[in-house]
Amino acid sequence: MIKTVCASSVAQGAAAFAQFGPVEIIPDSEITPQAVSSATALVVRSKTKVGPDLLKGSRVRFVGTATAGFDHFDRAWLDHAGIVSASAPGCNANSVAEYVMAALLCIAAEKRLDLDEMTLGVVGCGNIGSRVARRAEVIGIRVLKNDPPLAAETGNPDFIPLEHLLKESDIVTLHVPLTTGGPWPTAGLAACPFFSQIKPGAVFINTSRGEVVDESALTLSLQNDAVSAAVLDVWRNEPVFSRTLLDLVDIGSPHIAGYSAQGLLNGTMAVYQELCHFLEEPPAWKPEPAAAPLPPVEMDTRGLSHEEVLHQMSRSVYDIRADDTLLRRAAAADDETRGRNFTLLRSGYPVRHEFADARIRLLHADRILTEKAKGLGFCNNPC
Repeated sequence: MIKTVCASSVAQGAAAFAQFGPVEIIPDSEITPQAVSSATALVVRSKTKVGPDLLKGSRVRFVGTATAGFDHFDRAWLDHAGIVSASAPGCNANSVAEYVMAALLCIAAEKRLDLDEMTLGVVGCGNIGSRVARRAEVIGIRVLKNDPPLAAETGNPDFIPLEHLLKESDIVTLHVPLTTGGPWPTAGLAACPFFSQIKPGAVFINTSRGEVVDESALTLSLQNDAVSAAVLDVWRNEPVFSRTLLDLVDIGSPHIAGYSAQGLLNGTMAVYQELCHFLEEPPAWKPEPAAAPLPPVEMDTRGLSHEEVLHQMSRSVYDIRADDTLLRRAAAADDETRGRNFTLLRSGYPVRHEFADARIRLLHADRILTEKAKGLGFCNNPC
C-alpha cells in the first residue's frame, strides 16, 4: 500500500486512487513540500508546478497530471531524481474542440458571418487541432493546417507555412504546446510579425497557453481592427489576466475550455491507468458517470439556417456566453483580487456536458443538417 496526495481539482480522485492505499485530498493551492513529503504518489493538475522546489527530499516516486500538457513539470529534474511522471494526452481534446466550435457558432451568429464562406486556419494539428479541423470541415468551413513538427515527421503536403495560412485564413485558432526550445518554439509565437501577416479583419482564437501570445501585439491588433474579433480562454500571467485585453476580446473565459465533465474524468482515468502500470496492479476502479443525463429536447428547424440550428444546439448544451459573463464580473481592479477570482471560477466550475450527452430531436431537418449535427458530436442519442 502507498499514500497518494491528490489535488482537489482532480475529478473523482479519492475514489480512483483508494485502490492503492490512503488518499489525501488537498486544495491545489495547499500542495506544498510539507504536504507531499510522506507521499509515494502525487496527482495534480496544471496549476501545480512540479520540480525540486516541491519534491526534493520527499518520498514521492510517481507524479501524474490529469491534464494533457506537461509544461508545469520539470521533467529533466524528475528523470534525474528517478521519479516517474505521467500525463493524460488527449484527455480534454474533445472538450476543447467543442469549446472552439461553440465560440465560432456564437460569433458567427452575433456578427452575422457565414461560416461556410470562410477559411479556418488551424495552427497545431495534434489531438485538439485535428478534431477542430474535422468538425469545421463537416459544417462546410474550408480548413488550412500548419504544424511544422508534424510536417517534418509525416511529409504530409496538407501542412502549409504559417505565413501562407495567416494570409488566407478568416479565422485563426492556436492549438500548440508551450515550448521554448528546439527548431519550432511556440512561446511568443503570436507576436507583432504574426499579426502583421494575418488577414485583415480575421478572427483570432487561443485555447492553448497564454504565453504563446504577445498580449501587447494582440491588444494593438484589436484596437486597430487588424483582428476583428478574438476568443481567449488562456492568458499570460494566470491567474491574473489583463482587464484591458478582456475589454477588447469578444469572448473570454478562465482557462476552462477543457473542463467538460468528461474531459476532467478522462484526465483522472489516464493517470489512474499509469499508476496501475507503475505499481503493477490490475485496474479495478469503475468511475461514476461524468455528468447526470440531460433532459430530452425537441427543436423545430423550419425557417432556420443550418448554422442557426447548430448554434442553438450548441448553446443548449454549453452556453459559452455564460463563462464570458462570469469572467467579466471577476475583472476586479487590483491584481490580487482579479487573480483570486480567476482561480475561484476554475475551482468552482459547474458541470459541463459535451455535445454527445445531448438528447435533441430535430424536427423537419434535412439530411445535410443531420449529418452536420452528427459531425459536431450531436445525435449520438436519437435526433
